[in-house]
Amino acid sequence: MTDRLTNHPEEAAVRAPLELYMRGHAEDSAEHMRAAFMPTARLESVREGPLTSWDLDFYCQRFKNTPAADEATRRRTIDSLDIVGTAAMAKVTLHHGAVTFTDYFVLLKTEQGWKIANKAFHAQPQ
Repeated sequence: MTDRLTNHPEEAAVRAPLELYMRGHAEDSAEHMRAAFMPTARLESVREGPLTSWDLDFYCQRFKNTPAADEATRRRTIDSLDIVGTAAMAKVTLHHGAVTFTDYFVLLKTEQGWKIANKAFHAQPQ
């Protein structure tokens, strides 16, 4: 496991859906994304002006089980975690070729374990 970011006993459990999310990107897998997110999740950003706001089904349509040609050079890190009771937030950075994504997640501890409730992100061209 990556170096701990907190002393919270739930850290490993909170990391689980974030690691599924990162694996979903690596493997281009909607199945991993669906396992990481709550079914009601929203994924939002402002790219080149307009707000984009996707539900999980729309987001998962982007994944075709075909990893990117440059997957071996891509990097993903969990940069920060804050966990209180049944809520948490996380910052994840994805270095995907010519674009670096900064993702902010809100997570909740559900009956199925920790799940990503919402994601807001910024894409920064290099």
